[in-house]
Amino acid sequence: MNQQIEHKTARSNKAAAASSPITRIKSTDLFQKMRELEIDHAGRIYKLRLTQLNKLILTA
Repeated sequence: MNQQIEHKTARSNKAAAASSPITRIKSTDLFQKMRELEIDHAGRIYKLRLTQLNKLILTA
């Protein structure tokens, strides 16, 4: 499930009010039943992996 959240900064209320919402995607939705996926960014392939300790690793 995707949701949009407001990105708030500690700089000032003015900066926080001017920032745009950020889309949040749950990693379970992204990975589904896999432990690795590929992301094509501007023609370059990146691998996003889920480790045994449930951490994320992004490599080019």
